[in-house]
Amino acid sequence: MNRRPPRPPTAAEIAAYDRDGIVCLRGMFDAAWIDSMGRAVDDAMASPGPHAEEYTASGAAGRFFGDIDLWQRHAAFRRFVFESPAAEIAGRMMGASRVNFFYDQLLVKEPGTAERTPWHQDQPYWAVDGWQVCSIWLPFDPVPESSCVEYVAGSHRWNRRFNPQHFSDGSPYSGTDLPPLPDIESDRARYDIRRFALAPGDCLVFQALIVHGAPGNRHAGRRRALATRWTGDDATYARREGEVAIPTSDPGLAHGAAMDCDQFPRIWERGP
Repeated sequence: MNRRPPRPPTAAEIAAYDRDGIVCLRGMFDAAWIDSMGRAVDDAMASPGPHAEEYTASGAAGRFFGDIDLWQRHAAFRRFVFESPAAEIAGRMMGASRVNFFYDQLLVKEPGTAERTPWHQDQPYWAVDGWQVCSIWLPFDPVPESSCVEYVAGSHRWNRRFNPQHFSDGSPYSGTDLPPLPDIESDRARYDIRRFALAPGDCLVFQALIVHGAPGNRHAGRRRALATRWTGDDATYARREGEVAIPTSDPGLAHGAAMDCDQFPRIWERGP
């Protein structure tokens, strides 16, 4: 299993991340990680955690399953956080000198799943402030363009935050005083929407304020993917008004504190 990326990200890839908020990096995780984590995903689905959700209605085709904080319960996910190249990839893409792990999220869409992942920004769901906040989306199955997450390129630089909504029923979060997100789906031609065909080992790196969503999975293969969330130098803990999804328990940090604690361990630091 590779502990470091097989190559450093290029200047063009870093520039694309900064400009567009999303970049696809090819072949960053070796086959041993993909095989090991694919098995771990199936084990985790067989024993869901306290925050696991089933987004597909009972009796409907397919299955859209989600779970979070798997690293706290499953050794394979913990090993991925501490030993995979993910933290270094995040740090180099963000231009950070250090990287803390925030949390992990498993998202699985079985063949025939119709449910979309709604358009949203990630960071308004989270108790984190700062620009150096990103996700790495790693699939363990081939993902055709038609089943990939979609991103509105450049939307991380709109300088606007939008109210989160619950994936289960679309209801808005309460008490945030944030405006609703524009209806991206009904006016797709207005936006620069990016999506990618991915092979296992490829990953997507995206900034936490980019607007994104995902279609269902209409093709014959599974779509198992792990999103890991990472913070850099300028990220601080934010105690917000209104509903907040993540973290699911109080880490004991004061508002404005650096993201250094047992719940958000520092994983990577840039060498000289």
